[in-house]
Amino acid sequence: MQLQCPMPKFDFDIITMGHGSGGLLTNKLLDSGVFDILKNDILDKRHDGAILDIKGPVAFSTDSFVISPIFFPGGDIGELAVNGTVNDVAMCGAVPQYLSLSFILEEGLPMKAFWDLLVSIKYACEKAGVQVVTGDTKVVDRGSGDKIFINTTGIGTMHPKAQISIEHVEIGDKIIVSHQIATHGMAIMSVRQGLEFDTTIESDTNNLNDVVIDLIEQFGRDVRLLRDPTRGGLASTLNEIARDRKVGVSLNSGAIPIAKQVEAACEILGLDPLYTANEGVFIAIVKPDSAEAIVQQMRKYDKCSKAAVIGEITASNVGKVVTTNALGGKRVVSMQVGEQLPRIC
Repeated sequence: MQLQCPMPKFDFDIITMGHGSGGLLTNKLLDSGVFDILKNDILDKRHDGAILDIKGPVAFSTDSFVISPIFFPGGDIGELAVNGTVNDVAMCGAVPQYLSLSFILEEGLPMKAFWDLLVSIKYACEKAGVQVVTGDTKVVDRGSGDKIFINTTGIGTMHPKAQISIEHVEIGDKIIVSHQIATHGMAIMSVRQGLEFDTTIESDTNNLNDVVIDLIEQFGRDVRLLRDPTRGGLASTLNEIARDRKVGVSLNSGAIPIAKQVEAACEILGLDPLYTANEGVFIAIVKPDSAEAIVQQMRKYDKCSKAAVIGEITASNVGKVVTTNALGGKRVVSMQVGEQLPRIC
């Protein structure tokens, strides 16, 4: 259940250019909005930056979110921005701790929409166990943006048992996907195309840091590499791994989990689910002997209940991803060319 935070009474109903001036309107917006709802000991200092007490190696990642529509079934751009950066840090084998949060607001954005996004950001931060400690707010002329763009940067301390690196990937390693693929991309496209199904396709946006840290704690070095297949989907991410490690990737297409309605939506729109975006799914390349145990551990989490071994790393077909269907037919799944889905993150 999402947090219920009544919106304070503002003197304005929409964002104006004055809210980006750095003057009185900017301070009113930040004081009653951002600083109030996201308050913590570090952010409360209201400095131009944040002073953090971090010991040892850290992971550092930044991302920008320009999704349209900004509210969609199962989430919104605010929650997505937090989860996306939290997951990027987690994929390094780190424990996410701090975020920066920057807004580019378009003149005319309703304050109610902005407030709802702030509430969503607060909820996502609390769920992931991270704090927003610094940020920035700018306003652009009406027509120069698309309601709101968000940039987030994340920092986290490396888990001492993490040995996450593409250099550790070996021939014979198993490839695990944490949940059903293509859900986020099709949630967005279903809204845009007005598709209706028995139940609404909802985005899979979620924080994955708790699952990842659990796996690293229990299996350590047996977890060789972690990636989240966002833009470009499963196919593009695995092609990057095959190319960079100079190995082959063999996939069992029948083992790849996908919801029936998502698969149907892909067929209706003529889209390949292997190239469709995900936001609550990650890929783990693991030591073969531990693969089944890792899958069982992942399935203890609702957000990874469909985790499955979908393939392995091979010495053949170097630099390529090859899928095999139930009849034994093979096809090469190349890197995505162009943009299959516009504005999905």
